[in-house]
Amino acid sequence: MTVESTAARKTTRRSSGTKRTASASTSTTKKTSARAAGATEPELVQLLTPEGERVQHPDYDIDLSAEELRGLYRDMVLSRRFDAEATSLQRQGELGLWASLLGQEAAQIGSGRALRDDDYVFPTYREHAVAWCRGVDPTNLLGMFRGVNNGGWDPNTNNFHLYTIVLGSQTLHATGYAMGIAKDGVDSAVIAYFGDGASSQGDVNESFVFSAVYNAPVVFFCQNNQWAISEPIEKQTRVPLYQRAAGFGFPGVRVDGNDVLACLAVTRSALERARRGEGPTLIEAYTYRMAAHTTSDDPTRYRRDAEREEWEAKDPIQRLKTYMENEGHADAAFFEELEAESEALGKHVREVVRAMPVPEHMAIFDNVYADGHALVDEERAQFAAFQASFEGGEAE
Repeated sequence: MTVESTAARKTTRRSSGTKRTASASTSTTKKTSARAAGATEPELVQLLTPEGERVQHPDYDIDLSAEELRGLYRDMVLSRRFDAEATSLQRQGELGLWASLLGQEAAQIGSGRALRDDDYVFPTYREHAVAWCRGVDPTNLLGMFRGVNNGGWDPNTNNFHLYTIVLGSQTLHATGYAMGIAKDGVDSAVIAYFGDGASSQGDVNESFVFSAVYNAPVVFFCQNNQWAISEPIEKQTRVPLYQRAAGFGFPGVRVDGNDVLACLAVTRSALERARRGEGPTLIEAYTYRMAAHTTSDDPTRYRRDAEREEWEAKDPIQRLKTYMENEGHADAAFFEELEAESEALGKHVREVVRAMPVPEHMAIFDNVYADGHALVDEERAQFAAFQASFEGGEAE
């Protein structure tokens, strides 16, 4: 398996039909309406083009050594390999669910490597590459999706909070934490991750209000992957997401989310701004979710093949590889060694997950209420009877 290629991960997709064409037409109409409503064309911070060409930006340039570039590339390749293995394990029945990060490696690695050790991260449920940057054991993530733990890591050990399934609520947690460390006089910063769909949640907008009013040292990192499950971005907003920040009184910036160099530079700048006491920043990482929303989703029902193919040409890993090869920053031996390392990681993940205990079916009802609850007791009894109805089944 060539880990830096998305082609190896392509799924069978149905061809576009009449309904698909009508949907595309509606989407175009919505975009036209948005422009007519006064939306300005978004500015995009980019330091590395899809063709692997290095470009400059007056406000967000960055100078990295060959070793640092290889480190970023290694992070993205191993994160993708881990993600691919997790998806396969879910398909084999080893995990209950998985939310793939395929296509969003640059946004997560770039922002994750911009953090200092004393900064604090509030993720959603897809920030597997950020967890990698924070030193969280990847297999702990899988334990949660297998149902054998409630997170599996101590948030204070890596300054990486537990995954948040409820959309947008982590932005309030991040804002409160940032307000707290500001009162403590600490020069650390906080970063909160969320998606384009979560930007419509009340919690996110409330966190914008509080962070702006209290000048909280927090960076809001929105990975705009174009789809809130099956809802396109055109149904989320009439203006580019980063422009929403202006209405709350703090800056917003849109960055090429498939450009790891730009994501690193922009996030580092926003974090430094927060540490200087200049308040929050909204970063919109304009990227694309190459895989399904989760393994329970079928994106072929709402996305056109041509759209995915367009974004495959902007692959974040391939563009960095092209740049390093053209500039002589990495040789064939480096890529070969990394391929072997990625295969070893995949093998390790498989072995660890398969050695995990089988989740106890009835454990889902435990620890919901401290003193029990009549409805939970009723549901427990119904589920126990359902389990016992299978051949050889036993009510636990």
